[in-house]
Amino acid sequence: MKVLVVNAGSSSLKYQLFDMDTETVLAKGICERIGTGSPAGCEGLIEHKVNGRVYKKSIPMPDHAVAMQTTVDYLTDPECGCISGMDEIDAVGHRVVHGGPYFFESVLLNEDVLEKLKLCHDFAPLHTDAHIMGIQGCLTVLPDKPQILVFDTAFHQTMPEKAYMYGVSYDMYEKYKIRRYGAHGTSHRYVSQEMARLLGRDVKDTKIITCHIGNGSSIAAVDGGRVVDTSMGFTPLDGLIMGTRCGSIDPAIVTYIMEREGYSVDEMNDYMNKKCGCLGLSGFSSDSRDLEAAIAGHTVSGEPYEATPEQIHRAKIATSVLAYQIQKYIGAYTAAMNGLDAIVFTAGMGENNPEMRERVCSNMDYFGIKLDKAVNSKVHNQSKNVELSTPDSKVKVYVIPTNEELMIARDTKAIISTL
Repeated sequence: MKVLVVNAGSSSLKYQLFDMDTETVLAKGICERIGTGSPAGCEGLIEHKVNGRVYKKSIPMPDHAVAMQTTVDYLTDPECGCISGMDEIDAVGHRVVHGGPYFFESVLLNEDVLEKLKLCHDFAPLHTDAHIMGIQGCLTVLPDKPQILVFDTAFHQTMPEKAYMYGVSYDMYEKYKIRRYGAHGTSHRYVSQEMARLLGRDVKDTKIITCHIGNGSSIAAVDGGRVVDTSMGFTPLDGLIMGTRCGSIDPAIVTYIMEREGYSVDEMNDYMNKKCGCLGLSGFSSDSRDLEAAIAGHTVSGEPYEATPEQIHRAKIATSVLAYQIQKYIGAYTAAMNGLDAIVFTAGMGENNPEMRERVCSNMDYFGIKLDKAVNSKVHNQSKNVELSTPDSKVKVYVIPTNEELMIARDTKAIISTL
């Protein structure tokens, strides 16, 4: 069985083709600049990888249907393809960021599902519109193939009311579905299942905290394979400080800044999403690599000069705030689950930033967390699971590279196998 996994953005379309008999990636790539460029040409770009080779070409891509046709053309091309024709593709799995209050699990696309997906627009307007364009592009090019939607929010729908309800009046919850939804659920699901496998236990007998730390970050408490709490909320702005997002703040700060700075609603939203977090605290970068380089006194953002004392100080503030917040979530979620078996670090920073992981795991002896600093310092840019905890650590600490695409492919296979 071959499954094509699609992750559509507003002007991009990422794809991977899986052979699900062996769960191997046959080819992957990305179409960029969809619908952009000159009105006449709308030049896009495809980067296609197969058998260790990379193919790049500028091609007119006025919409997602053309991008999808380009993808299929490359997958079936005699020189750079890996299949003989579209008939070899059994199904398409789509990554969808937000399922709102409508979707609690992965589903087979039909007209009713598509109409409900459109109702999710207000929860994630940029993402939802892009997903719909990607879905419609696939329907145009592969009209007879089953299309499966896999939602990032679905894994978090097991949270109890006490975890997902906010302290707004109940009528606002009823009218506008204002509640905690979470994010990165497909990643949290994959790494928690991998962690249970590494523990040698049924996932139902585990208590795991998964830390998806990247430019966007979230933490989940996974008790018995079910999420009981997560850090992101009604939107992906909640929770930890992130690359440019402020994370959880006193809500009165919002109106206070708007009044003092004269910001409109859109300007305030832009400020909280794009000018805060690590960028706002450091004053020079949202990239953890730049922050760590500054702390070490090296060059910043690729510029040929050494970090100034002020940059070093503010980089330390940003990195220490992030680590402290992660520690607090670990403490809170250990209490929520009444125990802890393992902590998982994943995503860009989680997999590639040893300094951040050491900060988080320091001064956590009370929880039985002991980090092997020598091992930890060497773990970055690896594609395998690595244990970071010492043999006598009561809590296992692991880096597990996330694989959301494989999770989507597995869900797609499971659903179409029942058809």
